[in-house]
Amino acid sequence: MRELALVAATISLALTAQATHASHVFEDYGKVTQVTPQYEQVNLPRKECVSEYVPEPTGRHGSLAGPLIGGIAGGVLGAQVGKGNGRVAASAVGAAIGAIVGDRMSDRRREKYRVDYRDEYDEREVRRCRMVDHWENRVVGYKVVYRYRGQTQTAILPYDPGARLLLRVAIEPIEQTLGSDDDWDP
Repeated sequence: MRELALVAATISLALTAQATHASHVFEDYGKVTQVTPQYEQVNLPRKECVSEYVPEPTGRHGSLAGPLIGGIAGGVLGAQVGKGNGRVAASAVGAAIGAIVGDRMSDRRREKYRVDYRDEYDEREVRRCRMVDHWENRVVGYKVVYRYRGQTQTAILPYDPGARLLLRVAIEPIEQTLGSDDDWDP
């Protein structure tokens, strides 16, 4: 019960104080004289990628046709030279010598016609990516200079108000402390 009486007394005092300091609130327009956007720098990092093409060995350092044809031709010629069991040995030696000669002739042909490195290498794409800073200026508000009843005021607003600015005007008395009744002259 005691708490209820205390709450009622507090509300009564607040209403009395509000009644003695009553104010009049209304809306009016001020004339905008200047609007300046206010910027803030914002970092929006982004991914930047670059593709590079690097040569990659294919494992084929030339054609197998030269040594293969040379080996067959050498084997056939060796078989013509030997007799009996010597024919097998002569074929083997002829095939080995023919393969070596065929490979050398193939290398000379490549040198002569300057075969491009792409015959022995393929290109492989390698992507390299990294994060880079990307700064942007963003409008965060507007500094607005306006005039109302001969007075110049400044406000920061989240929008551009245009040519005029809607204002909430409050009129309320100001309490003053007076020294003595003789100092005050109405």
